[in-house]
Amino acid sequence: MNALAPAVAMLRCPSYIRRMNPRFAVIALAVVTSGCVLHRSPALASNIPPAPGEMRTSFALRHIDVAQGTGALAEPRKCFFVHYTGWLLDGRKFDSSRDTAANGTTRNPLSFAQGARRVIAGWDLGFEGMRVGGRRRLFIPYQLAYGEAGRPPAIPPKSELIFDVELVAVADTLPRAEPTPRGQTAPPPACPTWAAVGVK
Repeated sequence: MNALAPAVAMLRCPSYIRRMNPRFAVIALAVVTSGCVLHRSPALASNIPPAPGEMRTSFALRHIDVAQGTGALAEPRKCFFVHYTGWLLDGRKFDSSRDTAANGTTRNPLSFAQGARRVIAGWDLGFEGMRVGGRRRLFIPYQLAYGEAGRPPAIPPKSELIFDVELVAVADTLPRAEPTPRGQTAPPPACPTWAAVGVK
């Protein structure tokens, strides 16, 4: 590692390291250098040729587990029933299933079949490892949300989104009534109604 490595590490590592007392920062850098600075390529099979250059990350989904659930696991291709609140980075709340509907009734959790592309990509990916009863805060970059265009007027272009989510139930998708004719695209999987899930 060259003489500039500590300075490079300070620039690339999290801001809390940059704010540390210099003596403690050196220790912290020794711990995190391999993850923050070197960005080594993962070990590959010997028949895969090397790709010289620095590995870069374009965007990343981040999360904080606020509470661990103890119920059913959020498995791929299952229907997830979720309560959520979404914010923009400036603090504006743009939607919440916790808000009452216009007629004053409470809203049911949102349901979606995981991996069926019925929600933004950050949601299809963001529940991995959760169990029913779990609560998580998702930080979703615009590339995994509504993209460059956003969804005006509520969500401006290139908006990173923050969601507080709670996984309240997991269920199987409904079986298809009829097979999809050859040459046609199968319809997306459907989820049972909230009433049919039987969660009180």
